Amino acid sequence: MSVAPDPSEIFDRAAEEGQRRLDQSPIELVSTGFIAGFTVVFGIAALGIVHAVLEPRIGDAAKLPGALAFGLALVMLIVGRTELFNENFFAPVAAAIETEDSWLVRPLLRLWIGTFVLNLVGGALIVFVMSVEGALPTGTGASLGTVAEEIVHRRPMGMFADAIAGGALVALLSHLLESVNSVVGRSAMAYIVGILLALGPFDHVVVTILHVFFGMQFGADVGVGALVTVTAVVTAGNVVGGLGLVTVSLIAQVSGDSGNSG
Repeated sequence: MSVAPDPSEIFDRAAEEGQRRLDQSPIELVSTGFIAGFTVVFGIAALGIVHAVLEPRIGDAAKLPGALAFGLALVMLIVGRTELFNENFFAPVAAAIETEDSWLVRPLLRLWIGTFVLNLVGGALIVFVMSVEGALPTGTGASLGTVAEEIVHRRPMGMFADAIAGGALVALLSHLLESVNSVVGRSAMAYIVGILLALGPFDHVVVTILHVFFGMQFGADVGVGALVTVTAVVTAGNVVGGLGLVTVSLIAQVSGDSGNSG
């Protein structure tokens, strides 16, 4: 029977993984960020297809099977070890904490900004491909467009709160992944978080922006200004939730545990 690692062991694992991510070559960073972007789009498309098929029959209950479909995208991301913005907060920060005489500010910003941009570029490319007439089942585009309009018409404070929760949830995933040793365990953690993201819905900036952009391609009444506003609000919320709430708390947990051990 395996025993769950203690907080300090999880932190050490995270620091090792974070250093690997920070040491990626430019081509590795480009490819892993790009792949993660279009993997997310597959999940959004699956959610849209399920909604289009089931919502006319079962109404709002279609959100559950839609979330179950979307969750598979996070499993693909984690098993494929691609780079998703916000999921790469905890481990790289753990590596920075472990590094003497440096906060690794430049490598961290390189990783986060590069991942953010490449996630959106990779996702947008596949959105264009899937938006071609006939590429998706009938009704999927209308479903995606409706959700896109719902996303942008929320009150900013509500959107910000959802983004804090989404950022915390995805950053927490990176911590949970270091507590399990098997692919099955990692897949289960990713799937659970993916389902919760879609059910909330709790905003993750890459998922949210690509969802809105997808809807725009199918005629959603969303302007560029609204898209920019959503991007700013959700990004800020993800940073507050992922870095300010989860990552700082986890580092404090390990610091307290080390102090008690001493």
